[in-house]
Amino acid sequence: MATRKAAKKSAPNKATSKKTSAKKTAAKKTAAKKSSGSEYGPAAARQIETELHEMHQGTLKSGRSGRMVTNPRQAIAIALSEARRKGAKVPQKRPT
Repeated sequence: MATRKAAKKSAPNKATSKKTSAKKTAAKKTAAKKSSGSEYGPAAARQIETELHEMHQGTLKSGRSGRMVTNPRQAIAIALSEARRKGAKVPQKRPT
């Protein structure tokens, strides 16, 4: 009779220990991602903001052709290239 009670008590403890270990590993993984630092500097972020604003207004033009930019990704690419020219903290272009 005593062995049944002991078995019942030990089973819930094992289950809770598994749950807490899973939570700890998940917390460690997310903490490692956050500490990697920001990808863009504040100057580049401001540049992106202004370029997207211009795109929404319809005044953002692209390259030599001068065509109006309608794609937000293209507006961000233009903003990042201008930020690079100004010397802001922006990663290098991805190879295509």
